[in-house]
Amino acid sequence: MMADFKHLLYSQFAKIAKALAQAHRLELLDYLAQREHSVESLAKVSGLSYANCSQHLQQLKAVGLVTSRKRGQHVFYRIAHDLVLESLESLSKLARHNLAEVDRLIDQHLNARDSLEPLSSEELATRLKEDSVTLIDVRPADEYGAGHIAGAINVTLEQLADFIAQHQAGKEVIAYCRGPYCVLSYEAVQRLRAQGIASHRLADGYPEWYLAGLPVETDQGER
Repeated sequence: MMADFKHLLYSQFAKIAKALAQAHRLELLDYLAQREHSVESLAKVSGLSYANCSQHLQQLKAVGLVTSRKRGQHVFYRIAHDLVLESLESLSKLARHNLAEVDRLIDQHLNARDSLEPLSSEELATRLKEDSVTLIDVRPADEYGAGHIAGAINVTLEQLADFIAQHQAGKEVIAYCRGPYCVLSYEAVQRLRAQGIASHRLADGYPEWYLAGLPVETDQGER
């Protein structure tokens, strides 16, 4: 009886693992970690067809990883709860610890752009209190509006040239985006340094900062 119980129990656990064991679904969850999206929006940013994207989202919803709501003809999805974000963060750390290929890919595609040590969330929190840095969120405006690190200003890559022209000389800039493997902050820091502006990346992204219980804001104010 006990063996049957354990098998049935682990079979339920395996449903979550099976839903996560697909690269496109993990990518969709990464986008949803930033804000709520319609199926059309997710299909566009992920490069999937509408039908394929919808099918993946239904698989995630079937095991409670995302929720959905309908508005008119559109269906919107969002992360079901913070445990999903925590699981994604743990999965990322486990993959990096266990799989050498992960580090090779990071070195090839990201570290080649920026070999300097990124700033930790703890250090950033201290420096924000000291008002010694300018913090920029380089994600799209809709993601910034849904939630961002308190005190950050939204500067997309398209807006970076104007920001550089107006930047207060001598003040270091810290850039962050969707997470530790988001290329946007690497690109921003590369452009800032090319213009002689001292800058660093934040080691984490908005979801990791939020999960750590550090101050965040939305367009409606503090969360």
